[in-house]
Amino acid sequence: MTHIPVLLHEVLEVLDVKPGDVVVDGTLGSGGHAREVIARIAPGGVFVGVDRDSNAIRSFKNSEHTVATTILQANYGQLPEIMETHHLPQADALLLDLGFSSDQLTAGSFAGRGFSFQGNEPLIMTYDDQTEPLFEQLRGLSEKNLISILSELGEETFAPRIAKSIVVRVRKNQMQTTGDLVAAVLEVVPDRYKHGSINPATRTFQALRIYVNKELEHLKSLIANLSRVVRVGGRVGIISFHSLEDRIVKQAFKELSEGSAHLITKKPITANEEELRRNPRSRSAKLRAIIL
Repeated sequence: MTHIPVLLHEVLEVLDVKPGDVVVDGTLGSGGHAREVIARIAPGGVFVGVDRDSNAIRSFKNSEHTVATTILQANYGQLPEIMETHHLPQADALLLDLGFSSDQLTAGSFAGRGFSFQGNEPLIMTYDDQTEPLFEQLRGLSEKNLISILSELGEETFAPRIAKSIVVRVRKNQMQTTGDLVAAVLEVVPDRYKHGSINPATRTFQALRIYVNKELEHLKSLIANLSRVVRVGGRVGIISFHSLEDRIVKQAFKELSEGSAHLITKKPITANEEELRRNPRSRSAKLRAIIL
């Protein structure tokens, strides 16, 4: 299935890119947004794309481009250093799409790393081999730590029960795979929770993924250093899928707008009915944008 970029029309509208612009895409992914952006900044434009996914980088590098491009495998939190190290000009526009497609986790570079609870994989759950795998990190987390992680990052109602179950299994050396983690959840949540609209392990997996990869920290770091990436008068658009991410973006943009920046979106832009029918993934997407 072809990956459909969310809120594409809305992204192009708020970024308002033109021929000759410098544009940074911090979450290249399948390149759906990027290809449309490149078409609008040619001729003479400069495009910088980064992604954690080596497959995404390889695929995009192998495609034809009509503008000068710099494509690197990296976390978007590294963008300030990347721009300076590669002597790249400050951007006219920056885009972050904080979601990722399911095919990245099941068939892409991240397959087999423990992101999905559909199979039984090693409980790694990191985007690279430099980060300590989750099954190792769990050994250093107390029950109190886990309750906080599951409650805050996963908004998990049964965080205390699940945290205790995980700690017990870790002590028995029975927390090595995604199957072990799913079992730790299922054995302590109520039966009614097992028949809800989402898998009972969803929030636990989400919380631990965000924690182990420091996803919120990277977002906060980049926003705090936007001036090292985007010029004064440049535009920033961020699509979030998680309430914590959206809260960070909303608060940061509000603070910036109290200075010299100008909010493009006082309220987040969400998908219209047509897009929701075409792409159910867009249901939780929220786009916020600002002019620095």
